[in-house]
Amino acid sequence: MTDYAKLIDAETWAFVDKTNSHYPPDAIDLDMAGQRAVYDRLCGAFHAGIPNGVTFTDEAINAIPVRRYESGKDADVTVVYYHGGGFVVGGLHSHDDVCAEICQRSGYRVISVDYRLCPEHIHPAAFDDALEAFRHIRDTYNGAIVLAGDSAGGNLAAAVAHATRGEKTAVGQVLVYPGLGGNRNAGSYVEHAEAPMLRSVDVDFYAHIRSGGKDCSKDPTYAPLCDTDFSSLPPTAIFSAQCDPISDDGRDYRDAILGAGGKAAWFNDEGLVHGHLRARHSVKRAKESFDRIVAAIDALGKGEWPY
Repeated sequence: MTDYAKLIDAETWAFVDKTNSHYPPDAIDLDMAGQRAVYDRLCGAFHAGIPNGVTFTDEAINAIPVRRYESGKDADVTVVYYHGGGFVVGGLHSHDDVCAEICQRSGYRVISVDYRLCPEHIHPAAFDDALEAFRHIRDTYNGAIVLAGDSAGGNLAAAVAHATRGEKTAVGQVLVYPGLGGNRNAGSYVEHAEAPMLRSVDVDFYAHIRSGGKDCSKDPTYAPLCDTDFSSLPPTAIFSAQCDPISDDGRDYRDAILGAGGKAAWFNDEGLVHGHLRARHSVKRAKESFDRIVAAIDALGKGEWPY
């Protein structure tokens, strides 16, 4: 039994408790409207505001809603960001402040993509939207593109990177506690099956609802780790949380890219939990992790490999 009382510090526990007060662990038992209502309440409670100097504009790419953030600088790099939320919750609002802060701190343009959600739109709807938005953004803006996303969004960012090999693609990808379709019967999925914030039973729920009950385990647009080719992928920085059932996905993805001769670095942030981006203003460890995430985006956008 994992002793989270020792692994997780008081600041992080306070974050977990505040999160659970808005989005309780049994939220997956609610219907979709109920889940989205409590998730939206959670997002509102943690929203840190838009930094000075950042503006945003809501647009659409062939009916896919996107939000474009600008810092007023002459950005020649665009970050395409896919939000987390288990493919069932979230949208332009849920990671609004995160995207705005990435924009302000990097000076890069950030475009957040509001892909279709399950169960109304099962796989491959979210992937199709993610890919279509990326290609449109790539063909619209000059300069480099960095793919980024957290949790479900990390899955989509990686899937887009795999799907765009052989064409103009991103100069890098930054994945934050991504779920990439690893073995749910081994490793961190077992060791951290009852982790705060995300349990293995939750991962199973999201996987089932996304697939509509179909077996998508061999489809790399659904589970990038099942791809048979990891060559020619953009330089990749992965930031997992130690106390998270999907942490091994980040390690395994790094190893697959390195094994194919690519560049990849994996950081398993000690004592942190799934969803810790929202703790970046209240938890020292989460702030330090966010600093590293922004630094990775900044470096990859410049064509640098800092690892």
